[in-house]
Amino acid sequence: MARLPRLLIPHLPHHVILRSINKQSIFLDAQDYAYFLDTVAQQLKGQPISLHAYVLLDHRIHLLLTPENDVVLSKLMQGIGRHYVRYFNQRYQRFGTLWEGRFRAGPMQPAPYVLAAMTLFDWLPVTEAYSTQPKDYAWSSHRHWSGFEHQKMLTPHPLYWSLADTPFGREAAYQTLVGAGIGSTLRDSIEHSAMGGWLLGSNSFIQETAQHVPRRVGPGKPGRPRKNATS
Repeated sequence: MARLPRLLIPHLPHHVILRSINKQSIFLDAQDYAYFLDTVAQQLKGQPISLHAYVLLDHRIHLLLTPENDVVLSKLMQGIGRHYVRYFNQRYQRFGTLWEGRFRAGPMQPAPYVLAAMTLFDWLPVTEAYSTQPKDYAWSSHRHWSGFEHQKMLTPHPLYWSLADTPFGREAAYQTLVGAGIGSTLRDSIEHSAMGGWLLGSNSFIQETAQHVPRRVGPGKPGRPRKNATS
């Protein structure tokens, strides 16, 4: 069966996952992490796409982005991937790619999934034993949105702005939101959407959006198609 084209829907947030081959480490020290973030910032410049959140882990990357057209996300990820591989190979005198294949991406209905995805990103370093609290991990966007530091490459999603009327209020509200965490069902839905390349949202949102997208937005029903009774 032919592989479906990637589901990219302009103006919707997309959860993007980029994984390494065989879970090999793609960041060996702080310089590697910092270089990757600098690469992301450079590739974002002048592009019609916004980065809302991220987390860098030993063998994979999660990004939350809103593209303004249907080609910029692929262009951005290709630029990031190629640039970082060239740096990594030169630094460690190796050859070949780092990535297991093409990046995964799942568009989502903004509410309630944007803030839930950001919360998921913030807790991944804790659940995978990189740190004891989200604020203690240096390689995610949590510290920016919680008011501990500032990163120019990040763009607030309107749902983050809606948390409060002042910067301090938004930061405090976000810390409270992240502190509450998310349930396993919501977490699994966010991850499965990105890995499968499907639209995440309510039934009505999915049905409405599907009318304007030239490919199916969700997995088909299991099993073979039912035969016509007259055949």
